[in-house]
Amino acid sequence: MNHRLGFVSVPATLLTLLLLGSSAVTLRADDAFRVLPPEVELVGNFARAQLLTAAPAASSEARQRAEDLTHAAVYASSDEKVVTVSDTGRLLAVGDGKAVIKVTVNKNTRDVPVTVTGVKERPEIGFASHVRPILNKQGCAGAACHASQFGKGGFKLSVFGYDMRADHTAMARDEVQRRVDLFRPDESLVLKKPTMQTPHGGGLRLRKGSVDYQVLRAWIETGAAAPAKDTVEVERLEVTPAHRVAVVDAQQQLRVEAIYSDGSRRDVTAWARFDSMDDGLLAVDVDGLVRVTGKGQAPIMVRYEGQAEIATFVVPYADSIQLADWENNNFIDELAAAKFRELGIEPSPLCDDATFLRRAFLDATGSLPTAEETLAFLESTEPDKRARLVDQLLGLTGDPKLDLYNDRYAAYWTLKWSDLIRNNSNDLGEQGMWALHNWIKEAFRTNMPFDKFVRELVTAKGSIYMNGPANYFRVNKDTTALTESTAQLFMGVRLECAKCHHHPFERYSQADYYSFASFFSRVGTKNSEEFGLFGREQVVVVRSSGDVRHPRTGELMKPTTLDGDTHDDPLDRRIPMAQWLTSKENTFFARSVVNRYMGYLLGHGLVEPIDDLRLTNPPTNVALMETLAQDFADNDYDLKHLMRTIMTSRLYQLSSELTPDNASDRRFYSHYQVKRLPAEPLLDAVDQVTGVQTKFKNLPPGTRAIELPDAEYPNYFLATFAKPRRASVCECERTPDENLAQALHTLNGDILAGKIADKSGRVAKLMAAEKSHEEIVEALYLATLCRRPSEAEFEASREFLKDSPSPLQCYEDLLWALCNSKHFLFNH
Repeated sequence: MNHRLGFVSVPATLLTLLLLGSSAVTLRADDAFRVLPPEVELVGNFARAQLLTAAPAASSEARQRAEDLTHAAVYASSDEKVVTVSDTGRLLAVGDGKAVIKVTVNKNTRDVPVTVTGVKERPEIGFASHVRPILNKQGCAGAACHASQFGKGGFKLSVFGYDMRADHTAMARDEVQRRVDLFRPDESLVLKKPTMQTPHGGGLRLRKGSVDYQVLRAWIETGAAAPAKDTVEVERLEVTPAHRVAVVDAQQQLRVEAIYSDGSRRDVTAWARFDSMDDGLLAVDVDGLVRVTGKGQAPIMVRYEGQAEIATFVVPYADSIQLADWENNNFIDELAAAKFRELGIEPSPLCDDATFLRRAFLDATGSLPTAEETLAFLESTEPDKRARLVDQLLGLTGDPKLDLYNDRYAAYWTLKWSDLIRNNSNDLGEQGMWALHNWIKEAFRTNMPFDKFVRELVTAKGSIYMNGPANYFRVNKDTTALTESTAQLFMGVRLECAKCHHHPFERYSQADYYSFASFFSRVGTKNSEEFGLFGREQVVVVRSSGDVRHPRTGELMKPTTLDGDTHDDPLDRRIPMAQWLTSKENTFFARSVVNRYMGYLLGHGLVEPIDDLRLTNPPTNVALMETLAQDFADNDYDLKHLMRTIMTSRLYQLSSELTPDNASDRRFYSHYQVKRLPAEPLLDAVDQVTGVQTKFKNLPPGTRAIELPDAEYPNYFLATFAKPRRASVCECERTPDENLAQALHTLNGDILAGKIADKSGRVAKLMAAEKSHEEIVEALYLATLCRRPSEAEFEASREFLKDSPSPLQCYEDLLWALCNSKHFLFNH
C-alpha cells in the first residue's frame, strides 16, 4: 500500500507560519483577503484538500479575529481534468498535472497553484488510509451502530476500527462475500445499504456517486485489499484555525491535517469528525463548518484515526471592559484579568471581611471560626490581615502561638484524599484502614511534598498493618484497578475506555493501556500470620515474574509510560513508573493537582470534571493552568504553597454576588462560586453553633466529623448529606447538589432541633448567663454566619421576641432559622 495516497504537501516552514499565525508573515496593504494554504500538492487518487479564505490581518491577534470568507468566496479551477473545487473551497484530485484555483471575493482574486501527482487508472486504495476513515466518519464503526456488542443485522465491526483485520474479514469475507461483490462492485451490500438502495436500519449514510462512495467502490473493484502490515500511524492532528475570536452568528470553516509517523502530512478535513463541546455556544456540521450561536468560550472537538484535537472559539460578552479597581495580588490575578479582558467580563468586587473569614476557615480547615476569632479578625486594622489569616490557617507563620490550625487542616485534607484513595474498613479491615488513615494524616500534618506522597503510595509494599500506603494495593486489588485508579487520581486521565478499544476522545490506544498496566503486573499479596492466625494480615510483595499481554494480539507488553517511553527495573517496575509519574516532564501530574485545588477552593476547576484532563476537554484559562502547574512544580509540589497562592489571590477573594455583567458566567471565576458545605464540615458546623457535640461509634468524645477515618458511620445526618462510601476514585461520588431530603432534614429533622433545644447547648448557656437580647442575637449571628447582625436584623429580632411565647423559644427559633439559611448551609 502506498501510504501517501491522498496526501497534501505544503512547505513546512510556510505551513508553520500559517498555522500559528506568526506575526513574521507581513501582508501587503492592498491584500483584500487571504487563502490558506497558498499552494497545494495533491498525491494519489481521491486526494482532497480544504481551502480557507479569510479577511486580511497583519498580526497574530488580528488573525484570530479575522472574518472567515471561505463560504462567501467563489472558486474556479483552470483545469477540471486535473483538479475540481466545490463551492465551499474543497479540492479533489482528478488527474496528474498542474492547475490554478481562482478564488474571488468582491471582485478581488487570488490564485492558488495546485499540483496533482500519483493519480492512476487503477487506484491503490488502502484499508487504513481510505476505508476505515470512511467507516468512522459515517458512524458505521460507532458503538451505537455496527460496533455495538453484537453488531447490527449480523454485521459487526470493531469500535472505531481498532481491529482492522477483523473488520476487513467482516466486510470482504463473511456472508460468502455478499457484502462486497468484486465483479459487480455496485451490487455490494456495503454500498447498497448505506445509500438506501436496500433497506438499512441505520438510514442514509452515503450518497451514491459521492467521493466516499467512489472510494469504497474503487476499493472493491481493485480487489478489496486487506490492511497492509506497514501502515503508518497518525501521530497528531493540526486544526486551522486553532483559536478563533468571533461574534454571535459568525461562521468558520475548519481545516484538518493529519501528521503521520513518517513525517508526512495529509489534509483529512473531509474524513474528520467534528463535535461541539457546548451546543449552546457552537454548532458544527459534518464538513467542519462552525456556526456561533452564543457568547462565552468553547471548543470544537476534531477526531480522525484515533487522534483528537480541538479548535477553541471565544465569543466576548462585551467589546471592552474597564477593570478600573482591579489590582493583582499575584500571577493568578494577572492571568485571570487577561481572560476577563478577552471575554469582556467585569468581575464582581471583593467580598467583605466576614465573608472572607468564613470562606477561608471552611476551605482550609473544614470548620468555622469561633465568635472570638471572628471578632478579632473583624476588628483588626492590619492591611494584610487576609494574607496573615491564610498563613495561620495553613500553619505557615512559623510562630507556634499562631499556627494553631495545622491539626484541623491535616484532618480535613486527610478526609478529602481518603475519599479519593478509598480508604475503608470494608476492604482493608479496621487495622488496615487505621494504618492508611494515620499515614495520610501524618503526611498532611508535616506537609509532605505531594510528589513524595504519591511515590510512597504507588511503590508501597510490606504489611498492610504496619505500612499504611501498602493498603493502596488492597483497595485496588488487580492490575486493571491499579492502572485506572493511578491514572485518574494523579494525572486526571481516564483510561477505562482504552481497555477495550481506542479511547474515543483521546490519543490512548489499547496498547497504551496494557503497556501502562505492565508496571503493576508483578505486584501481589500474600497472607501473613505475624499478627496471629486470625489477624488476617496481608503483605504486598513484588514478584520476579508476571507480564501483561495485549488481549487482541497476544503481544507481550513492555512497561511503558503514557508518553511512550519504555522503562523497566529488575527489582520493581513501579519505581521508574513512579519517578516518571511525579516528574516535571509529566505535566499531567502538576496540572491534575492544581486543577483539583482550584475546584476545591473556587468551586469549579479550570477543567471540569476536575479529574478529566482530556486533550478534548481544555482548561477555560490555558495560561493560568500552565503557570499554576509550573509554580507548583517549581516549589517542590508543596500543597500549602499552592493553597496559599490561590487563597491570597484577588480572584479567590471576589464576592459571590452576581452583577449584570457576569451573571451568565459559571466558568471563568468572575465571581466566587457558592458551594454547599460537605456533610462532615456541615455536621461539625451544626455541632459548633449549637454547642452540642455528636458522638461517633467507637471513637472518643470530641471527635469531629472531619476526623472520621472510615467511609461509613451509622449517622443519619452524614448519610443524608451524601458522605461518600468510597467506592470510586471519581470526584463525582461526593454529590455537591442539594436535594429535598436534605432540606427537610434541617427544616424538620430531630437532630438539629434536638441540638438547638439541648439544655447544655449554646442557647441555654446564653440564657443562663443572663445576656441582653442584643448580646444573645449578636452571639448567634457571630457563631453561625461569622458576622454581626445588621440594624434591620436587630429590629426584626426584637419584633420576633415580642411575638414569641417565651424568650427561650425566640432564641431557639432564631438559631433554627439561621442554621437553615443559605448563608449557613453554603460557603459563599
